[in-house]
Amino acid sequence: MSLRMAAALVLAAAGIGAQLSDRGESKPGMPRGYVCERAVRPPVIDGLLDDPAWQAAPWTEHFVDIEGYVRPLPPFATRAKMLWDDRFFYVGAWLEEPQVWATLSQRDSVIFQDNDFEVFCDPDGDNHNYYEIEINALNTVWDLRLAKPYRDGGPALNEWEIPGLRSVVHVDGTLNDPSDVDRGWSVEMAIPWAALAEFAGRPVPPRHGDQWRMNFSRVEWRTEVAAGHYGKLAGRREDNWVWSPQGVVDMHRPEKWGIVQFSTAAPGEARLRQDPTLPARDLLTSVYYAQRSFREQHRRWARTLEELGWTPPDPAPGESLRLETTPEGWQASTIASATAPPVRVWIRQDSRTWVSD
Repeated sequence: MSLRMAAALVLAAAGIGAQLSDRGESKPGMPRGYVCERAVRPPVIDGLLDDPAWQAAPWTEHFVDIEGYVRPLPPFATRAKMLWDDRFFYVGAWLEEPQVWATLSQRDSVIFQDNDFEVFCDPDGDNHNYYEIEINALNTVWDLRLAKPYRDGGPALNEWEIPGLRSVVHVDGTLNDPSDVDRGWSVEMAIPWAALAEFAGRPVPPRHGDQWRMNFSRVEWRTEVAAGHYGKLAGRREDNWVWSPQGVVDMHRPEKWGIVQFSTAAPGEARLRQDPTLPARDLLTSVYYAQRSFREQHRRWARTLEELGWTPPDPAPGESLRLETTPEGWQASTIASATAPPVRVWIRQDSRTWVSD
């Protein structure tokens, strides 16, 4: 029996695994949502989530596999919390882990080569100009910005930094020691609004009721112990466990991220609203992927919906769906009829999505 398996059995016997049966689930295919309440007082950034500010903040649902409910539930629990005030967006997370290890200590290393916790943030939900922060158990940070997703040619802008970012990690156990069993590690971040404002595309700090597209991810490598040290199992890919499932092994699909709604109401009073443009966005996203498939086959974009051969979902969008060519490629739009008044939602060849009157 491996040390990892033995540790998991010890944890199970001790009842430490949260047993995963209490995990709240959203409807399949729907993004998860969270009401982020305004902090009455700033949390103490010490890596622990035990001060009064955090006690008032709810946990997210437990993380699931990145592909969603078609995959087994992760063996270790992961949850996050969020708060905000005029200066910072606060993120806290707990990662259950019987063997806590990390190797990378240079800032802006490719942190997911270790076990890590990751934050993704697209303030205006247009799939472009979004932020990513990765952190390992050594509190080593990789912060970067993407002008657009990798699938659309967006490189990682590693030179982008978050001045004033505060982060602390607490290990409940012993780091890089295979001889014992740990409980896990917790992360605390204070992300300055000022760093997000330039590319947010909307008011920062957010207003009451504003909704941002966000997600959280945990990378977990399977390891073995040799000569008293951890090593990754050869030939095994990492596991990816996330707050809001992506449906595929790709975090860089912002249209699949969860919805964080900011609130200035008293704790517990605000209720999460459904984004009335979400059905229109999903419809246009399906056109986007159909166009990508068409281009792979024909080396050009389809000029009409008929040429695209795209079959609309039921119910069909009627006459409101349009596809037109542009000098850069194409754009499509449809009416989000659930808004008052109705608005038109757009998408173009590089997946940028926006709303117009």
